[in-house]
Amino acid sequence: MTSPNLSVCLIVKDEEIFLDNCLKSISNLADEIIIIDTGSSDQTLSICEKYNANVHFYKWHNDFSAARNYAISKATGDWILWIDADEEFEKSKSLLIKDTISNSSSPMIYLPIINYYGEKFPVNKEQAYLYHQPRIFRNHLGIKFKNKVHEIPLLPHQDDIGYPTEFVDAPIYHYGYIKEVLNKKDKSDRNFNILTEEAKVPGHSPWIEYHLANELYRKQDYLLAFAYVNESIKGFLLHGKIPPSILYRLKYAILLDTNNIKEAWPGINYALYLYPDYVDLNFIKGLILYDQQDYSSALECFNYCLELRENNHKYLILKGVGSFKALHYKNLCLEKLRNEND
Repeated sequence: MTSPNLSVCLIVKDEEIFLDNCLKSISNLADEIIIIDTGSSDQTLSICEKYNANVHFYKWHNDFSAARNYAISKATGDWILWIDADEEFEKSKSLLIKDTISNSSSPMIYLPIINYYGEKFPVNKEQAYLYHQPRIFRNHLGIKFKNKVHEIPLLPHQDDIGYPTEFVDAPIYHYGYIKEVLNKKDKSDRNFNILTEEAKVPGHSPWIEYHLANELYRKQDYLLAFAYVNESIKGFLLHGKIPPSILYRLKYAILLDTNNIKEAWPGINYALYLYPDYVDLNFIKGLILYDQQDYSSALECFNYCLELRENNHKYLILKGVGSFKALHYKNLCLEKLRNEND
């Protein structure tokens, strides 16, 4: 039986800083590398040549989905992996991916994305968010990307969610939200401007308000971010849908970061009613209870966080909330309780 071919697709513009590491990480995995260049003037094209990539030029229209759909239209492989230049695939997992696509019955395969944050390089491996995305999908099924920014691949009949879902432990490391990179590339301003235009379109998805809130949160414009995330929650409710867990995570993170902890109680309990196994929300509840000096209840929360851990692919998870951060606050609670009993 012939092994299926894999095309790796990227959009690039002036990515000489990251691109070599990215392409090196997928060089043993890719049967074909498709590069869509939107106007590079640095050494990006020379790096592409080094890896025998198929380069196609594309006029940028402030629409990531359009560029990605152009990329996959050029792909000839049986499967497609999409990745960004400021990301690296865990190359030790190349054989795992090849084995997976040879045996999978799923149209899409989800991979863990390790999204680093912080001020500058080198990265602190403990400063990261983990989430899962459908980064590999079958070619020739009519799968297309949607959304001008924060784009996602969708099946032609996405409302039919009965297709099998597969999760593979082959991480992609993302460095694009390190502040040093954000400031150099004006990434937040670019995203915010595209999202602002999207928000003007009648009938747009309430995800737009969430992404606006998230961009503002990164800029520490907490007041406006809070307004947008609440608008997003309202939008989902008006559509008759339960707001996704990530919205509540952002809402209560904003309240904690602005020291408005009293406003987070007891609303956090409603969020946990919807998502009782979300470790981040349980950790936030523990912080609220700790602030209220209810150390016994806070201790229960942090113990539960340690039970939940950080490997639930349904959620965006801050590294540490199911491990070292929860353990730190557990020990603080135990110390407070011992002092109360002395």
